[in-house]
Amino acid sequence: MKKCISLILAAVLLIAAAPAAFAADPADSFGVYEHVFIIGIDGLGATFDKVDSPNFDRIFSDYAYRHDAHTEYVTVSAQNWGSILTGVDYTTHGFTNDGCQKNERGSDSPNHSIFYYARQAFPEAELVSFNNWDAINHGIIENDLGVKKINRGTDPLVTDAIVQYFEAGNTPKLMFVQLDSVDHAAHTYGGYSKQYYSAAEKADVYLGEIYDAIAARGLMKNSLFLLVADHGETANGHGGQTKDESSAIVAAAGYTVNKTILPEDTQNRDISAIALYALGIEQPGHFVSKVPEGLFGEEREVEETENPMSAGLRFLHRVLYFFVRMVNLLVGLFDR
Repeated sequence: MKKCISLILAAVLLIAAAPAAFAADPADSFGVYEHVFIIGIDGLGATFDKVDSPNFDRIFSDYAYRHDAHTEYVTVSAQNWGSILTGVDYTTHGFTNDGCQKNERGSDSPNHSIFYYARQAFPEAELVSFNNWDAINHGIIENDLGVKKINRGTDPLVTDAIVQYFEAGNTPKLMFVQLDSVDHAAHTYGGYSKQYYSAAEKADVYLGEIYDAIAARGLMKNSLFLLVADHGETANGHGGQTKDESSAIVAAAGYTVNKTILPEDTQNRDISAIALYALGIEQPGHFVSKVPEGLFGEEREVEETENPMSAGLRFLHRVLYFFVRMVNLLVGLFDR
């Protein structure tokens, strides 16, 4: 009788312990996020470590980042945005700037983007991509997945489109953004010019406006917010393998993200693995992208505080943009 009671007690204890034994590790963030937002800033490199970037600081300083994560060996936009969005290296996906601008991609193409895997996992989900450089929407992200693709020719217009998108009540499962004015400044004035650093500071303002638009919808409590660059710059542009060219910002903010400097081996293409992992999508076997060690940890509270200056800055940007358009128009009239 005593043996029988002991067996019953042991069984009860085993059943009681089972949920704890099979529960997810508290540091396991696989599939815990409802939304992933990826903000890409073309040509930024490690520049936020060199300029005044209050929005980057308020968003990421308590989470995870690395200013000098590695890029692809060829420090050109298509090679790197391609790897960031497909999780493979540039020799595998084969994207080039010219090819992405000329050749539209479908889901029958090899080396799918993360939007392809998101669509398979969430057939009815809202997926959206905002770009200044429209080659990404044209030649990297597939054209038959129902991804809402919005192209605008300036960063202020891209940012305004994003703000309006969230003000309209949209809640995308996966969003990608590419801002281009930092790279444009480097090509025009050089990567060490005051104009380049000024463009980086303006990109920080756009970053804050985008974050605040998402937070205003109450989405940051269950969202992962990511920042990445494709490459850095030198005085003569980019494309080579110098430290400045081959360094890129990678940063993450979310309620299970540790406060840490990401490992030295972090690469910009790791963004694809991070995004799929956060959404609970198994990483494809051919990926070379990875989730950086130590990125995720214990759950914690996320405060959604809007930058009090963001609304005013947004208005000022619109006024300045209108002013520049009018000056260009008048110059054109006098030049005729």
